[in-house]
Formats: sequence, C-alpha cells, structure tokens
Amino acid sequence: MQILQGQAARTALSRSFSDIPVPESVLARNEQLYGERLSPQQVVERILADVRARGDDALLDWTEKVDGFRPTLRVSAEEIEAAQVEPALHGAIRLAISRVRDFYLKQPAHGWIDHAEGGALGQLVRPLSRVGVYVPGGLAPLISTLIHTAVPAQVAGVPEIVVTTPPNREGQIHPAILVAAREIGVSQVFRVGGAQAIAALAYGTASVPQVDKIAGPGNLFVVIAKKLVFGQVGIESLPGPTETLVIADDSASARYVAADLLAQAEHLGAEPVLVSTSRDLLIAVQAELGGQIEALPEPNRSWARESVERRMKIVLAGDLAEALDLANLYAPEHLCLLTRDPWSLLGEVRRAGGVFVGEASMEALGDYVAGPSHVMPTGGTARFMSPVNVRDFQNIISVVGVNAAELARIGPAAALLARAEGLEAHARAIESRLNGEAGENAS
Repeated sequence: MQILQGQAARTALSRSFSDIPVPESVLARNEQLYGERLSPQQVVERILADVRARGDDALLDWTEKVDGFRPTLRVSAEEIEAAQVEPALHGAIRLAISRVRDFYLKQPAHGWIDHAEGGALGQLVRPLSRVGVYVPGGLAPLISTLIHTAVPAQVAGVPEIVVTTPPNREGQIHPAILVAAREIGVSQVFRVGGAQAIAALAYGTASVPQVDKIAGPGNLFVVIAKKLVFGQVGIESLPGPTETLVIADDSASARYVAADLLAQAEHLGAEPVLVSTSRDLLIAVQAELGGQIEALPEPNRSWARESVERRMKIVLAGDLAEALDLANLYAPEHLCLLTRDPWSLLGEVRRAGGVFVGEASMEALGDYVAGPSHVMPTGGTARFMSPVNVRDFQNIISVVGVNAAELARIGPAAALLARAEGLEAHARAIESRLNGEAGENAS
C-alpha cells in the first residue's frame, strides 16, 4: 500500500463534500426490485410520498417489498418485558446506560435569565416533545445506538421517545435491543426500518406517531430519507460510513494501531486512515493488518479487507504538528492519539467528532461504555457539526425583558436601524414607547 507524503497526503485527505457515492450493487438491486435502474434518492422519494399518502399500509407494503415480510408494526409491552439476554450482556447494557446518562447529566441543561440594571435578557431551554430514534438492525443489532441516542434525549427532558428498528426475517427484534429499551424506559418500539421508517417518523401514521426530530445512523437509504424530510422534522446529522484517523509516533504498538483501524474497517464502507511520523511503524502496521484481518470471522473479514484495500490511507508526516494539521484538514469522525505524550496534542485538535487519548482509550470503547454518544459527524462534517448531545433534543427560546430606562438608552439606535432598512412600522413601534406611550408595563 502506498505511503503518502506532503501535498499528495493533503490532496488525499481533502474532502469534496460531494453526494454519498452509490455502489453498483445498490443500483442493480433497485433494478431487480422495481424494474427500473432507479437511484437511491428516486427510491426514497417514492417511499416518502407513499408513506405520507397511505400511512401504515405503505409501511407494510414497502417492508414486504424490501425486506420480504409483513410485520406487526408495534412491539407490544409484553414482548419488551419478556425479552431476555444472558446475564453478562444484561449487565453490560446497564453499565452502558449508566455511563452515558452520567456523562450527559454533566452537560448544562438549563436556561438562564440575567436580571441586570437594564431589565432582563436570557434564554429558556425546553425539551422537544417527541423524538424518533432510528436503530440499525439489518446486518447487526446496534444496541449501543439506542443507548447513545435515547439516553441523551432523556437527560434533555424529552418526555416521549419513539424507536424504529428493522426486524429479522422472522419479524423479530433482537432481544438485546428490547432489553435496552426496557432498561432505558422506552416503551414505543416499532419493527420497521429503511426509508419507510424515516417517513413514518416524519409524517406519522396510524401506528407510528409523528416526531419533532429524528436521530440515529443508518444505511444509504436512511441517510437520504433523513436529508429529504429535514424541514418537516429536525435531524441531528447525516451520519454516513464510519471513519477513524489514527495519529501514531514511533512509541506506538503496531498491534494496537492495526486493531484500532480494523475496529472501524469492519463496518461496510468504512475509511481507516493512519498518519505517523515513523516510516518503520507504517510498514509494521501494514504487516500487522494482514494477520489481524485473516484472524477475523466472516463476514467481518471480507468487510475489513475491502475497507483496507479500497479506502485506507497511509501517511508519513514530517512531525506531529504536520500530523495534526492533516487531521484537522480531514476532520475525522474519530481521532485516535497513540503517541508518547498524547495529552500534549489535545490543544491543537480543531476538527473531530471525538478524540481518543492514549492506548487505553480505544475508539471501540467509546462505541459502548465510555460515556459520550458514538453518533458523531462523518464525511468531514466535523468542520461544522458536533456529536449527539443534550442540546440536540432541546429548543432554546430567547427572552427579552427591557425596562423603560434601558429602552431610552438603546431604543433610538434601534429606530435608526429600522429606518435604514426601510421598515417604518418597526421604527414607529419603538418610538411610540420612547415618546411616553410605554404605559405601566415598561417600568
């Protein structure tokens, strides 16, 4: 695998921010399902329109067409209560919920009002009324995604959380997802996935209630659907294929570096990136990757090999300052610092979804029990987006309570600006108070 340096590295790590690439296999499957070579967006547009028009009937029809069966949409309270997993896994679910909840309880969730001499200015913070959480479940039941989205929403004060997740071919939800829902306190779980689930959450059906905001990652069709319904509902982000950038120096273990890269490479479409100041380490990691890939079971082995062979980038940096500059250019979802003194680098990190400091803080730990949500910005959107947090599930309402003395001080400037914009009624509304018409409530 080629080792990149200098301008070639900068070019390789620059993002185009183009639309999500469409694999040939997706186009071929669409032709098989629909008799036309439709793009994913064309398919999603049809699904959204149909669910909006026909509700539950469309949900069932599209699930049958795409997944091959017609489910009972709502998972009953009895089914959730009866769900069981092995005690060790149950304990791990409880630990993850507890650590994620404790982390987000530390994020300020309350507003403020400053009653200063001129009156009062501040913000009200109010939770959204109803949030939808999409939990992927096609290739693997992502128990952690439910925890890492629903728990921050709960901490934010959201009173109603609606979960959609695709069932297996027998129409069953993985019991660990139901156990996690029960432990969190979520009772509304629906067995429906894909673009039709996003449509149901955005528009509402007889079975699935309409939500204010949708959170959670998904496949290409889910991401396109979230993009198309934005405005009808809010979305937390458009999380696409996962990515990890590891910065390592000559003190790093090639075994650990390879393990961290493969922890993300085993996801379909993942992009692993290694930036190091040591050519010897880059060569050692490449050798280590081959052995670790072969040791994986299928299908993880094939997915990891495909990610490494087709999308992995290996970069030799002149020093750690250049390595950090390249990381900030790339704006990774996950940035792992495996260096002699990783904490000394933290102050120079400008763009990343999450930073994992030192060899004991592997990103895989963050996917489950570290505390922060693993739903993080991908595709370079860490330039302007943040990981899921409490504020994603709250409204901020500005509060203005100016008194008469403050109005007399700042009102003339406001009227002047209003007239400069050609908005005479604005200016007159201000001046009506300045001219002694403020009445009792202005004092």
